[in-house]
Amino acid sequence: MTDTPTRAAEAAAEILRADGSEAVTMRRIGAHIGLSAMAVYRHYPSREALLARVADEWFARLAAEWAPILTAPDPIAAGVEEMISLALREPKVYAFLFLEARDGARAVGELREGRSPTFNLVTGAVAAAMRAGLLREDDPWLVGLAITSHLHGLIGLHLGGRIGLPDGEFRELCRASLERLIHGIGA
Repeated sequence: MTDTPTRAAEAAAEILRADGSEAVTMRRIGAHIGLSAMAVYRHYPSREALLARVADEWFARLAAEWAPILTAPDPIAAGVEEMISLALREPKVYAFLFLEARDGARAVGELREGRSPTFNLVTGAVAAAMRAGLLREDDPWLVGLAITSHLHGLIGLHLGGRIGLPDGEFRELCRASLERLIHGIGA
């Protein structure tokens, strides 16, 4: 049988996927696994601590799933497709991981220090694209930050209903917009 902290984290992840992070409460988690909210608090000092575990587990899973982008013919395009696919497949999880304010979220300085398993893949993909001649030589971290910031912005607008395109057309919009970013918009 799975231990209680793991069961609570799995329940929190399930609620997050279905209803978003605001719906994740200790009472709801407890009801989901047949315990009281206070029993869940014996294993996690706060809702935020439990959500931090859920985030860490999602980031570890994504890092493993996305690792093949580093050896793709076009690592940037492969990474972009992975991010868009996650956002369209798991919009509430994507928002929780990348768009919402949350305790324990990595700040830009931590990304720069290499403490993000997914952003490490971004900088690795950018460096691979530079080595392959797909991007000019530059700071992979700064280029990765520019690309992901742009993509997170587009995805946030889409998830918020501000773009108003079907998912397939949205995917094409992201590709076209990032193409302009990568190749420049200057004269």
